[in-house]
Amino acid sequence: MTVMPGQDKKNIVIIGGGIIGCTTAYYLTRHPSYDPKIHSITLIEATRIAGGASGKAGGLLAVWAYPSYIVGLSFKLHEELANEHGGEEHWGYRRVTCGDLEAQGRDWSDLDGANLPRGHPLGKRRKGGVTGRPTGVPEDLDWIVPELIQDYEEIGDTSATAQVHPYQFTLAMLDLAKAKGVKVIIGSVTDLKYTDIPGTSNQMTPPPSEYQNSDPSSPNASSTSLSSDSSTSLRRRAVIGVTYTDPKTEQSVTIPSSTTILAAGPWTSKLYPSAPISGLRAHSVTITPTEPVSAYALFTKINIPQAPNSQLVTPRTRSGSRSPPAPERVFASPEIYARPTEIYVCGEGDMDVPLPASTAEVEVDEARCDELISQVASISDHIREGIVTRKQACYLPIVNIGGSGGPLIGETGTEGLLLASGHSCWGINNAPATGVLMAEIVFDGKAKSADIRTMDPRRIL
Repeated sequence: MTVMPGQDKKNIVIIGGGIIGCTTAYYLTRHPSYDPKIHSITLIEATRIAGGASGKAGGLLAVWAYPSYIVGLSFKLHEELANEHGGEEHWGYRRVTCGDLEAQGRDWSDLDGANLPRGHPLGKRRKGGVTGRPTGVPEDLDWIVPELIQDYEEIGDTSATAQVHPYQFTLAMLDLAKAKGVKVIIGSVTDLKYTDIPGTSNQMTPPPSEYQNSDPSSPNASSTSLSSDSSTSLRRRAVIGVTYTDPKTEQSVTIPSSTTILAAGPWTSKLYPSAPISGLRAHSVTITPTEPVSAYALFTKINIPQAPNSQLVTPRTRSGSRSPPAPERVFASPEIYARPTEIYVCGEGDMDVPLPASTAEVEVDEARCDELISQVASISDHIREGIVTRKQACYLPIVNIGGSGGPLIGETGTEGLLLASGHSCWGINNAPATGVLMAEIVFDGKAKSADIRTMDPRRIL
């Protein structure tokens, strides 16, 4: 549903207090048509702002991320936001260098005195070793033990790669939105209130685009009738309200909504089952190093020794049953992001534990966090001698339809219901572009800043 200037008061409700919901709130208030006298914007969050992946992600920004349709726009918007609102100071915005790093981890016996968790040894003694420093390794990447580096390849320099602290960024976006009139409600949304639109068909076409004829080879979804709900093919529905539970009174409250934006990440399908979005759990840790380190984001491949009689769960043995005896050496692939005052490390995802009811109930597997610490400590003394400040887990919103890596941005086929979810591991990167595009769809009736036809939810709902 498009909100046009001069219309009666409209109630815009955003469901989800993560980075997508908060940046959408920000850009709605920055749209030229926004008038706080007639446009009410309410953001509803179940637990706390940025309580999920938005507060626990790495915060890497890159022009080489995906999907290519929006990453360039979003990277530029991140820079503009930082320049306008002091991002370097308020949310750690800075340019970084990103590289692929292959290294040989040290044996447990080589780490005498290491500040590693008990019960999670690194592994057997390695056979042989790397001598000298491979060519091409940047001189200022001095917080990885030089003799352990086997290979390094730059992925993106500072012109193409940056970072933010996602928790700080999300809070800043919401604060700026609140200053322009956005209201925040803490409460768990339990239902969307629908009404039938009589005398209409549920068949809809995607929203018009500024790029409708820009790429003849691009699939044109508007040429095909699409249904948001095959069970209601003879009618259309509209969302007219949002019901949530007030945590203080435990009472259900329904507020009117002429435009509802569903930005609930992996919890999206709980409210809108047609959305093919699920959650992938990811663990991470933060470590305060012995001294500040240079600004690098590293995608690693670490050759990890396996300790005798170790019960350590490695990336090759993550399953519900006991695996065969571990190989003598295994490879781990943690991602390491150096921040101004800490180092962030994340590992591979898992689906061992179903998505809980809310971010407050996310289960953290201490063993997985300890494994990450052991892996990165095996190649860096700055990390090994540092202080672990946080062990955490979150769920990334994953689009489950083959051939569509997400996100899903736009109208759903249900009148007044928009979707902005399924951003996977690039949600931090793509949040500003998503916010701008959602504001354009709400106030202009179409996306203007990018061609997002391939991300139209009605193509797969």
